[in-house]
Amino acid sequence: MTALLALALVLAAGPAAAHHGPSAYASSDLAWTYDLRVVVPLYGSALLYLVGTFRLWCRAGHGRGVRYAQAACFWFGWTSLALALVSPLHWLGEHLFTAHMIEHELLMVVAAPLLVLARPGGAMMWALPARWRGPIGGIGRTRWFSATWRFLTDPLVATVLHAVALWAWHMPALYNAVLTDGFAHWLQHLSFFITALLFWWSLLQGRARARGYGAAVFYLFATALHTALLGVLLTVSKGLWYPGQGAFAASFGLTPLEDQQFAGLVMWVPAGLVYAGVALALAGFWIGRSGARLTPGGVHA
Repeated sequence: MTALLALALVLAAGPAAAHHGPSAYASSDLAWTYDLRVVVPLYGSALLYLVGTFRLWCRAGHGRGVRYAQAACFWFGWTSLALALVSPLHWLGEHLFTAHMIEHELLMVVAAPLLVLARPGGAMMWALPARWRGPIGGIGRTRWFSATWRFLTDPLVATVLHAVALWAWHMPALYNAVLTDGFAHWLQHLSFFITALLFWWSLLQGRARARGYGAAVFYLFATALHTALLGVLLTVSKGLWYPGQGAFAASFGLTPLEDQQFAGLVMWVPAGLVYAGVALALAGFWIGRSGARLTPGGVHA
């Protein structure tokens, strides 16, 4: 949904942009991002996963150790990250609030859950020299790391951290800093992505899953509600929250307020549908497991 919105945005804005709009930059190097803070971890993670999966499949057989579905989740998630952070969509996001919001949703509701489902850590470990794997894997078994990870992936803690990151960065003081400071912009995206990974991990792979997904359904609906509220506030507001973000809106055939309203709709509708859809799917699993427990001879979760 977000990718289709991005494509529609580019196509619709093209005729309205005279010299510096997307039509002038889409086929140019100027539209692509080469920030080393983004490119190095992005392409480094792809290389590690590719090499690790190849080695593991050579040893264990194709589809073993890393299932095909996991590999598909990783590459779809990685591609979503690349689309959000290095493609012309990122350039659009620096000029148009709607595109910036699409970036955020790609990071938080597309890339993050797909990468959590992929569980890429094991494959990446196989890309490392054999003598490094034991010491690095041992870090995850230390008491301090285990305690910290357990705390951060508690469903309540992860949900609150993600909510705080989302609302804090949309407060005018911090968001206006993003518009003028490249480091603040990078930090905003990093905090959105990291807290989204913790949030989705806590629900899909952590204790919420172990408890039968009941808690996951609650936290997903809670997140859908508060993100929708922020989207609604942006959409119905009669004034601009971030005047600097609307400086280029006219080049895309929009008023700054229309740009803000479209951005609010992106947060409100497509993102809300993802949260609600996943919540309903997990509710189905939860009900199914509960029914199995009540059935004589049923399968226990």
